Amino acid sequence: MHKNEISFTVRYSETDQMGVVYHGNYAQYLELGRLSWLRDLDVSYKKMEESGIILPVISLQINFKKSALYDDLLTVVTKLKKTPSVKIEFDYEIYNEKKELLVTANTVLAFLNKETKRPIKCPDYVLEKIKDYYDF
Repeated sequence: MHKNEISFTVRYSETDQMGVVYHGNYAQYLELGRLSWLRDLDVSYKKMEESGIILPVISLQINFKKSALYDDLLTVVTKLKKTPSVKIEFDYEIYNEKKELLVTANTVLAFLNKETKRPIKCPDYVLEKIKDYYDF
């Protein structure tokens, strides 16, 4: 099964006075993982939007295991959960440089027509790319 990994360093502005990553920042970390996953499949989210498709998050679940700290090198591992239809679902794991699991998470996004905001099927070109990496 294909997975994508992206690493980055926690910035000071992402932490509270104790140097701990503010919980709200994890949604942005997951977004970095999703965008990297799409790029890895040679799918441009920007081009998808330009073609009239948007992907709003409709469900977000985060389980905190351990705190990420200022200047930690984090790695977000992103995996597609199942073949997309009108929704696409991802599972995530976030690790620090010691390979300690800090967070597990799940997001569900909906494919919507940008104009009407109505659900649409996952584009065929995305499904074709996924078939090269996944066997659902």
